[in-house]
Amino acid sequence: MKKGMTMTQKIIAAHAGLDYVEAGQLVNADLDLVLGNDITGPVAIKEFRKLGLDKVFDKNKIALVPDHFTPNKDIKSAEHCKMVREFAKEMEIVNYFEVGEMGIEHALLPEKGLTIPGDIIIGADSHTCTYGALGAFSTGGGSTDMAVGMATGKAWFKVPEAIKFVLKGKFNKWVSGKDLILHIIGMIGVDGALYKSMEFVGEGVKEITMDGRFTIANMAIEAGAKNGIFPVDEKAIEYVTGRTDREWKVFEADEDAEYSQVIEIDLSEVKSTVSFPHLPDNTRTIDEVGEVKIDQAVIGSCTNGRIEDLRIAAEILKGKKVKKGMRVIILPGTQNIYLQALEEGLAKIFIEAGAVFSTPTCGPCLGGYMGILAKGERAISTTNRNFVGRMGHPESEVYLASPAIAAASALAGKIVSPEEVL
Repeated sequence: MKKGMTMTQKIIAAHAGLDYVEAGQLVNADLDLVLGNDITGPVAIKEFRKLGLDKVFDKNKIALVPDHFTPNKDIKSAEHCKMVREFAKEMEIVNYFEVGEMGIEHALLPEKGLTIPGDIIIGADSHTCTYGALGAFSTGGGSTDMAVGMATGKAWFKVPEAIKFVLKGKFNKWVSGKDLILHIIGMIGVDGALYKSMEFVGEGVKEITMDGRFTIANMAIEAGAKNGIFPVDEKAIEYVTGRTDREWKVFEADEDAEYSQVIEIDLSEVKSTVSFPHLPDNTRTIDEVGEVKIDQAVIGSCTNGRIEDLRIAAEILKGKKVKKGMRVIILPGTQNIYLQALEEGLAKIFIEAGAVFSTPTCGPCLGGYMGILAKGERAISTTNRNFVGRMGHPESEVYLASPAIAAASALAGKIVSPEEVL
């Protein structure tokens, strides 16, 4: 007897031309978007060339976003970006975003209306799972997957099992989607959802902003998940309306869908959470942190570089000065967010507080540039990973937190809650 399907399974089935799929099944599915950046793109382009092809499957369904080392940090990164640029031009790829119009890929593509409910999206970047916030099945893959995807418009998948997270209640002041996903990763571990879909449902979902949902879906990979996904509700529809002329499709899980686990979470009980080195699941609530002095604060990235994140940071930094000796780097996710921050006066608040306000770039998140750590230094960061050497020297440390905690800690020079500085 056939069992019900989860939301993710239904999207995969539709794109594979099947009425039904079950966990563990191998399928070939049609792709709505294939994504690459300035690190993974060149590798994929080389593989694409090996196939001897002279055109992509659909020049509208590929996105190339040089964002990791751009504006170019050195000759090697310039060469990488040049290769991507020339390939985009040769293949007449519509969705190529150069410096000046670009952004951090996972903030930019939803903003541009390129990711919509019901899509299947693969990207040669592990945080491609971000678009699950809009009810899409999106997941990271290798550069070879990207090359084949660009050539054929298809990818193979093993249909994932799912964990259902039933959310209720609402967040307390200063607690956000970042705290929730860190809380969950701390609870289930960095492999707690290995090759599974993390499906978020329940009354509590409506209490989470779209920016918060993007953050949660973005970090599903930090729990080992294949993808994270949210139901398509009024907030999601409001977000995509006016951004696209494509028709989207809403998929809902069957009532008898099978889940490997069901976890209930009351949002009102989630506390501000910090992930200690050197794994995202090494979490402590803010009242368990103790005395942790820091040298640098980074607010931004594909995880927390959206306008809501910048507004929260500005609310805390307004009229204050970061602690002497602290380096505070704020990175908006896209040019539009940058402009919005200027128009709302947020940039002025940051600069007057003693922070630097950068053009959109991944930069310091992956230890690329714009904020590398020296031996023995500590950073609090709104990014997504805190592995050994992630942001610089192998003997540096990264503490992951929300924009609220990062901004408050920038003022104190140590990890604190906003209540301690306001």
